Amino acid sequence: SLIVFIMIVISLLLPMTCIVNGREAKPHSRPYMVSVQSKKSHICSGFLISDRFVMTAAHCRENFQVLTVVLGAHDLQKNNENSVRFTVESYHQHPDYTMGYYHNNILLLKVTNYIFGLQLEKYVQLNNNFKWISIPAEEGNIEAGSVCSVAGWRSLETNGRSSCHLMETNVKVMNNMECERKWGKKYFSTSQMMCVHGDGGSCDGDSGGPLVCGDTAVGVTSFGDPDLCNSLKLPEVYTKISAYILWMKNITG
Repeated sequence: SLIVFIMIVISLLLPMTCIVNGREAKPHSRPYMVSVQSKKSHICSGFLISDRFVMTAAHCRENFQVLTVVLGAHDLQKNNENSVRFTVESYHQHPDYTMGYYHNNILLLKVTNYIFGLQLEKYVQLNNNFKWISIPAEEGNIEAGSVCSVAGWRSLETNGRSSCHLMETNVKVMNNMECERKWGKKYFSTSQMMCVHGDGGSCDGDSGGPLVCGDTAVGVTSFGDPDLCNSLKLPEVYTKISAYILWMKNITG
């Protein structure tokens, strides 16, 4: 049908990013993880950085004008696990985001404080199922070789099996000059991006999720090799959050 064809085209246009060679995360062990959805279908990941803002990748909105966010989910097929869907009040895409090259690939979603017509005292009531994660307070690079982690839903292998459960894996931060050599300056910015390698990594469906080092989100899952998940030739690339602190402060206050 036409709808199926359109969805296939859209999936081919989006960068390839989700978790391969990973393990299922302990339910609600990453309470900052967010499923970014269109028409109640998962399209990207995101993460909570305050009681009213979710961070994700700018390219997640290229084909979807209206998004909702689901907090507190582990199995996306279950509606009875205390997850909550929020509508998005406003979208804040970086003004210098470039489609196709994924420079400045970062987007802030301000969640509404209205649910079922009722105004809440706070935007997101924090509990064991949803808490925000800290982001860098100042600009700086993560040391090459640092062991960090990524998490997400959907693809487990290139063009293969998918998971509705949150998956996770450990990765190592690569030297930024090595990333630039592999991708080239046209695609990779040493000041605004970082990349990782490991036995597992990102694949289809997890764009916008966090690269977590310690207890801090330092990167936003951006893009990777379009032909092979977890490629050694072209490692996964993340938007470096610390390069955007001033821009974020102007929006979030």
